[in-house]
Amino acid sequence: MNVRPFREADAPALAAIFHAAVHGIGARYYSAEQVAAWSPREPDAERFRDRCSDGRLVLVAVDEDDRPVAYIDLEADGHIDHLFCRPDLAGTGVAAMLHDRLEAEAAARGIRMLHVEASEPARRFFLRRGFSTVRRRDFEIQGVPIHNFAMEKRLT
Repeated sequence: MNVRPFREADAPALAAIFHAAVHGIGARYYSAEQVAAWSPREPDAERFRDRCSDGRLVLVAVDEDDRPVAYIDLEADGHIDHLFCRPDLAGTGVAAMLHDRLEAEAAARGIRMLHVEASEPARRFFLRRGFSTVRRRDFEIQGVPIHNFAMEKRLT
């Protein structure tokens, strides 16, 4: 497994990873209705391309054939908006590898605090990476109640 910066050609694969992760991993923690509201269909690749090209850092884990299998992003203010992995690779260390690389990059950029709104499964991951839970966030997506957790980590 290798980690590299996002390339525009990665956009369709990242959109597919996002959708697969919500349905394959998120479904273990959220109801079918919540999962369907969160990702009703695979996002448009062009939307992902634009999102990943807006100045944020996007790191992509790729397999031996340079195919994306997971990704993480970092906005300039230390916000991690996405961390998604193919469901068949959950728990294999690929997300930890991405996070460690992102954290090193954040520190190199002078970012002193990382923050994230983590889903149920992501909360467990971020707790193991040294984040603390600030609060539970209850909200709605397309009229469907759902929740996540505001979390943060100070970098030294």
